[in-house]
Amino acid sequence: QVQLVESGGGLVQPGGSLRLSCAASRNIFTFNVMGWYRQAPGNQRELVATISGGVPTTYVDSVKGRFTISRDNAKNTVYLQMNSLKPEDTAVYYCKAVTYLGMAYWGNGTLVTVSS
Repeated sequence: QVQLVESGGGLVQPGGSLRLSCAASRNIFTFNVMGWYRQAPGNQRELVATISGGVPTTYVDSVKGRFTISRDNAKNTVYLQMNSLKPEDTAVYYCKAVTYLGMAYWGNGTLVTVSS
């Protein structure tokens, strides 16, 4: 069973930065795609960013130029660097990993609150 553990969430003021981490329990080379999703209260979960083969492949328009997804293969960890945070970025952020056979795994999420 694959475990994904997110960390790095918290309370930050508008304009601030946070870096989220997603640590996988196995070698991330076994995943075709890894990504970050978020779910704000009352909203559906939405894609934020994905990375495949070490190359960022997708960013939702609302975070382009502010968020950066990356990974550290040696640490089996995917990161989401979030800059210029806005109140509308407030959400629970989830890590997702998909294998080459299409199996999808989710973490339990980490809460990001952007407020003054």
